[in-house]
Amino acid sequence: MVEVENMVSSPEPSSPISKIVMVASIAAGIQFGWALQLSLLTPYVQQLGVPHKWAAVVWLCGPISGLLVQPIVGYYSDRSTSRFGRRRPFIAAGAGLVAVAVFMIGYAADIGVKAGDSWEKSTKPRAVAVFVVGFWILDVANNMLQGPCRALLADISGSDMKKLRTANALFSFFMAVGNVLGYAAGSLKGLHKLFPFTTTKACNIYCANLKSCFFISICFLLVLTVLALTAVKEKPYDKNAMGTGAAGGAMFGEIFRSFQQLKKPMWILLLVTCLNWVAWFGFLLFDTDWMGKEVYGGVVGKGRLYEMGVRAGSLGLMLNAFVLGAMSLAIVYFARGVNGPKRIWGVANFFLAICLLMTIVVTKMAENYRHANPAVGGAEPSPPPAGVKAGALLIFAALGIPQAVTFSIPFAMASIFCSNSGAGQGLSLGVLNIAIVVPQMFVSVLSGPLDASFGGGNLPAFVLGAVAAVISGILALIFLPSPPPDHATPTVVPAGFH
Repeated sequence: MVEVENMVSSPEPSSPISKIVMVASIAAGIQFGWALQLSLLTPYVQQLGVPHKWAAVVWLCGPISGLLVQPIVGYYSDRSTSRFGRRRPFIAAGAGLVAVAVFMIGYAADIGVKAGDSWEKSTKPRAVAVFVVGFWILDVANNMLQGPCRALLADISGSDMKKLRTANALFSFFMAVGNVLGYAAGSLKGLHKLFPFTTTKACNIYCANLKSCFFISICFLLVLTVLALTAVKEKPYDKNAMGTGAAGGAMFGEIFRSFQQLKKPMWILLLVTCLNWVAWFGFLLFDTDWMGKEVYGGVVGKGRLYEMGVRAGSLGLMLNAFVLGAMSLAIVYFARGVNGPKRIWGVANFFLAICLLMTIVVTKMAENYRHANPAVGGAEPSPPPAGVKAGALLIFAALGIPQAVTFSIPFAMASIFCSNSGAGQGLSLGVLNIAIVVPQMFVSVLSGPLDASFGGGNLPAFVLGAVAAVISGILALIFLPSPPPDHATPTVVPAGFH
């Protein structure tokens, strides 16, 4: 049996909502950088010379690091006896690593040219290598931040399940705030003027804007992290109460045993989450690329249409973030009742499928316009009409509704299910993260070749996502158990494993 050590004999009282808000606000800093990744990095890596069909493979860095890092960080944060607390040291280390990684990504082209790349050639292998290493570090850092942040929210919520759901909703809300700021920064084409040193011979205006955005992202994250970790204190756990530590082999053994001892509700939750992220990840990878290629008809590195589409995609993602923020606050009320969480998650997945399929309609409208208005004399085609742009932006905005559900309901349900079974919050959320990163790996490997086999566009990955969303919705409505009502709170505080 997985048991909680006798670290705490009674449920820890929940912290004031102000401290929960402070910890949840770190999500804004994390998501600011993540929004920049989603909106700018796929086009950026293609500018470094990585073909479209292999661009998705670069994103394997994130899922692989998440597969390894979050369970390990969760395990050790559950058992940490640091005088600074269990979660705070990992959050601080993650914020520091983000700063290092962002510098490497932003200066990848410059470092590559210094190392021997030709700035005149389209493919820059050394720059790509620096980018991949920096990208890997960035995803490791993000995983070091997100897992302990969510676990800390569960810790300071105590045994109050209503406050726990509010904490997860606030985390989702601040993710939306970070998205708004990140996508807004990504859509600005003159931001590099604030940092004139970012424009170099190896780094064009697009690259300089990327650097500038990341500089702002670093400062924002570090300020929020320092404020939260200063305001919220953790009670250190006694090493003797924790029992003996675990070596690396024992640690992996306990992670494996945690899978073996998961109860049926958690297994169903993992399956629904897995399919949900198969649905999401293709669009998250290629949303701005879809705007640049299919909607605007642009070509990477040629003319202005592609960059116009990418900026329009960033605007769409900003609209998405506004809807996400509003829905994140409303979801606490929509999910009330015994069957509320599973019902809203199931319906949201069907809505996600409809939105993904609507990308086909918008793409066909854009193609029909270009066929009816061909370019003359080798000039670039004209941008899509206002109706097509509005349709594409509406899809981005509408997707904020199911995204708010994906960013809150699964984590709240996992915390509740694991609390009822006595599992540590850090490791439990790390296990849930595996159900998120495995489908990301699947989509990263499959989407590039799948898109290439159908002519190189992004629609096949979106259709695959729609199918996965429908299956996920059916499973959520029919098979996913409902969490207990608010008054049925557990009597054991989530802690370490024995």
